[in-house]
Amino acid sequence: MVFRLPIVALFLVCSPLMAQEPWGAFRGNAQRTGSADGKAGPANGKVLWSYASKDHYIASPVPVGDKLIVSGLGAFNTGTMSCLSLDPKAKQRVEWTKGTPFLKLPTVSSPAVFGNRIIFGEGMHQTDGAQLYCIEAANGLPLWTFQAPGSLVHLEGSPTILDGKAYIGGGAAGVICVETDKASLDGKSFDLASLQKELGGRWQKLVAKYENDKIKDPMFAIPPSEDQLAKASPKRVWEQGKEKWHVDAPVGVTKGKVVVASAFLDKEKVGDRALFCLDAADGKILWRMPLKLNPWGGPSIEGHTVIVTGSSISYDPKLLKGAKGFVAAYKLSDGKELWHKDLPGGALGCAAIIDGAAIVTATDGKVRAFELASGERRWMHETKTPFFAPVAAVGNRVYAADILGVVHAIDLKGGASQWKLDLAAGDLKSPGMVYGGPIVHGGRLYLATSNLEGPNARGATVVVCIGE
Repeated sequence: MVFRLPIVALFLVCSPLMAQEPWGAFRGNAQRTGSADGKAGPANGKVLWSYASKDHYIASPVPVGDKLIVSGLGAFNTGTMSCLSLDPKAKQRVEWTKGTPFLKLPTVSSPAVFGNRIIFGEGMHQTDGAQLYCIEAANGLPLWTFQAPGSLVHLEGSPTILDGKAYIGGGAAGVICVETDKASLDGKSFDLASLQKELGGRWQKLVAKYENDKIKDPMFAIPPSEDQLAKASPKRVWEQGKEKWHVDAPVGVTKGKVVVASAFLDKEKVGDRALFCLDAADGKILWRMPLKLNPWGGPSIEGHTVIVTGSSISYDPKLLKGAKGFVAAYKLSDGKELWHKDLPGGALGCAAIIDGAAIVTATDGKVRAFELASGERRWMHETKTPFFAPVAAVGNRVYAADILGVVHAIDLKGGASQWKLDLAAGDLKSPGMVYGGPIVHGGRLYLATSNLEGPNARGATVVVCIGE
């Protein structure tokens, strides 16, 4: 479904959201726990509601107050960004959807939240050039767009928003930092409130023209769409690593530093497989640490410790046999390696840091918890199915979802199984692969599936809410 603006001045009347949740970073925070409000998740696997879809969800969903934002791939890999109601009794689950012609490329980026707005990127490995979008979360109305041209440039990873700036990996563009709170339109600078008002005025003119056209010739009157509006653009503050790195993973931002995980593409022979730390103010490189495998999941940060995972394979089920991985800890101040653990499976998802432990999934079907300080293994939870997605961890539970769509609730202290839910079984009967990690918000667990490939290729997918 392509979102088309209703013929009213919604730019000027935007419904307020509930209290802002701090999802200004991938997985909700720098620790990548997949939960930002501290409310414990469900103690059983009861499905409260589900939304069946034809889109394929690669990214994790993101909550904004009483809404859930999900980015997906539609027919022919067209991009979609949808807003779902979190109300279990909602008569209409989808509140708005963005698609073509507004979105030009596939979307596999989880958005980042600031205020009542979201920022997300587009593009994936097969595409060149991309755009970064800022839109209203309440109704999907566009505010500004940032252009990132170039070969092998794509904005796959989630942005991090902090102190009026958005930081995002750009593939071959390295890392890009742009202003979030103001943008230029027709050579004039606007803050976001003024920009909303300006675009609202222009929208009213398009509506007036449409109403006039209906009087003149109703058969040929075409309703306006937001793609007709002039595009505002934010200022680029700095760019680092262009045509030297390949940054698909989300970046971490803390204590005035930007931590960047860059990959090396074996087929294209480009990139730099390393962990970088940059000055958040100007992008200056503070240190570099080489990595033995590609860090697709990106960094997780707790205090002065950075945790990075790595994998010998990408997110491809056909490459699972023989995959290797690692999890390692580094000092934020100088990049010194604190500890390193090799894994008999690829660690594609980022680590979740909670309760003094770094919790990691791997393609060997195991979830492991390592002591943050020493790297000693605290526990290991064994399953028979590989994991691509990171865990969500809050309260006394860890939630992991494997590539066959089975959700595992695990005791945080000792790693014992608490409950399991197979999305393909029971009343739900919605088989699907999980690439984006589950999240916990308001005491409920949310996740979405993909069937781009695997045993149910091109089949229906689902967004699920699990709770008490």
